[in-house]
Amino acid sequence: MKSVAWLLMLFCVLIIAPVTAYQLYIDCPSEIYVGQTLKVTGNSTLPAGTSFQIVMYKAGYTTTPIGSNTVTLQDSKSKTFVVTFPTKGLTGGQYKIEVQSDTTLLDRLSSDSTTLKLVKIADRSGEITFTAPMVQIQGEALRIEGSIKDLGNDGVKIEVRGPDGLVFGPTWVETTKDLKTGDGMFARKVVVSTPGDYDIHFTDADSYIGEVTVIVPEPTMAPTMVGTTPTVVTTTRSPTTEIPTAAPTTQAPLSPLPVLIAFGILGTGLLFRDKKE
Repeated sequence: MKSVAWLLMLFCVLIIAPVTAYQLYIDCPSEIYVGQTLKVTGNSTLPAGTSFQIVMYKAGYTTTPIGSNTVTLQDSKSKTFVVTFPTKGLTGGQYKIEVQSDTTLLDRLSSDSTTLKLVKIADRSGEITFTAPMVQIQGEALRIEGSIKDLGNDGVKIEVRGPDGLVFGPTWVETTKDLKTGDGMFARKVVVSTPGDYDIHFTDADSYIGEVTVIVPEPTMAPTMVGTTPTVVTTTRSPTTEIPTAAPTTQAPLSPLPVLIAFGILGTGLLFRDKKE
């Protein structure tokens, strides 16, 4: 009887185990270069609607995540998913990608599930010497000038992305060998008309090298003289009462009669004086 009971329990375990043990697998490249986007793919047998996080860490003692993406499984047979992590600005080294969840989800996964991946991020960006201005005015942009260390005449593939997406390339551009250093010098102008940040990506025959960002600011508008109608200022005088000026007096000519009388009297006086003498 006991053996029958044990067999029954074992049978139940064999039936229930595959149902409760879900599978979850993540994968990503083992090596990429600084500036490239890290693409993480995965699939799972977990029920649709299940959510979890995929977190990127710098391998080592740090516990601070560099980036995190939330995955919510959808209704599909494969339940595949894709998340990405930018690597621009990161330092070269070893990184880890890990599945995390606040629930008991990880405890319900099968033993062959893959929830942790390591990726090496190599840094070749130091091989780029960019000599054109990092800020270029509209109308003169986009000047792409500089050199790649030890590249010689092998050429470099250039791709430019701006606010409106792909602007140029990816196109192979010739390089001229610097006879002193062996570096490969490049020069190309790409006409752009939209202000914003332009990411210039460089790749050689071996691998991705890195990127340079050039800023094209908004054009500065010259001050515009707005035409104005001259204002006419009218001065109104207060009414004043003018005092009439006296007209100049014209003196009438003297009458000759008094003169004649005076001369007559004078003459009479002289006559009497002569007689007395």
